[in-house]
Amino acid sequence: MKEQARKISKALTAFGMNCTLKSGPEASSTQKILDQILHALTKYGVDGSSIRVADYNVKTGVTADEGEGDEWPALRQKVLDANILVLASPIWMGQPSSVCHRVLERMDAFLGEIDKQGRYPTFGRVAVVAVVGNEDGAHHVTAELYQALADVGFTIPGGSSAYWVGEAMGSVNYIDLDQIPKKLASTIKTLASNAAHLAAVLKEDPYPTP
Repeated sequence: MKEQARKISKALTAFGMNCTLKSGPEASSTQKILDQILHALTKYGVDGSSIRVADYNVKTGVTADEGEGDEWPALRQKVLDANILVLASPIWMGQPSSVCHRVLERMDAFLGEIDKQGRYPTFGRVAVVAVVGNEDGAHHVTAELYQALADVGFTIPGGSSAYWVGEAMGSVNYIDLDQIPKKLASTIKTLASNAAHLAAVLKEDPYPTP
């Protein structure tokens, strides 16, 4: 069964959304942990790609398309085309970034697209979270993101989110570390394995119609 799940996972894709406040190509701790998760997923046959949301004109609002100049529809399609969403956010004042909040607000439109059988457009897709910061708040941010993602139809695998929190008010960022802390490396490995397995199961055997 284990080998079968891994074989199925070779046809899976992941899409990462970096919700840093920094536009590219400025160095980003959030991008670093996001890249590490996407790399871990490749070991299970999952092809991944990512974008920085700050590089796109994602307009405020809660609809699928907020009109001229809105670049959210293209990003939204990438979310729906992928089997696994990796949502990565820095911590600011103990909260997810404003960019991350905007992504979740735009995903609210999925709730208006539930069909007559009660099926969400996001059903069958897995979501995982990554968080970095120099202050407390990783568990709070994770809780907020996972709750919102579950609300709009994503499935959350077992295990902790992948997070790193430096010394409060310190000057060392995650991107400054020479190597991944042992515990975080283990968490990323477990997160990737569980996400790939769950996505493979849902692709092979989708949620039934209620």
